[in-house]
Amino acid sequence: MIDYISGAVAALSPVAVVIDCHGIGYEINISLLDYSELQGKREARLYIHESIREDAHVLFGFLTQRARELFRVLIGVSGVGPNTARLILSSLSVAQLETTIASADPAPLKAVKGIGGKTAERIIVDLRDKIKVSDSALSSSAGSPQSANFEDALAALVMLGYNPQQAKKALAKVYATAPDATTEMAVKLALKIL
Repeated sequence: MIDYISGAVAALSPVAVVIDCHGIGYEINISLLDYSELQGKREARLYIHESIREDAHVLFGFLTQRARELFRVLIGVSGVGPNTARLILSSLSVAQLETTIASADPAPLKAVKGIGGKTAERIIVDLRDKIKVSDSALSSSAGSPQSANFEDALAALVMLGYNPQQAKKALAKVYATAPDATTEMAVKLALKIL
């Protein structure tokens, strides 16, 4: 199994890159977000996922191991194939996808071409327990102007006896739908979710 390929960038398009590794050119499918990162680079290292089928041996490449991990858990969801997973990772960054799943907000997923409501819900339900989001990512998802309100609301919910992780998820949902919510309003809305 190939873990990563590094070498010279021989060709680059929005959907694929050719990496010249010791005289062998590997065509590797990439996301649009990785394409923008690769533009102008002479050398690259891509973490590889191999998809071996009867009719093709396809390589998918990612600039980070975390992106590859997310790709692999996405293709484990019923109805999500490699190309759909690549589309998701072309539309949402790793942090955005993690926050979307942790906050159980299907709207960003539904905005991806080809992802319907049922598939978005299935992705969230299947991956909610598999994807661990850092505390800072969840609290920053509320947006920097509201971060003080977010922290105050979180402290209030914890003092009321709620699990900090569940409270953060509830508040992330609140601030995703009501970004200007005051601390008091955020607590009330979060209590309805909890």
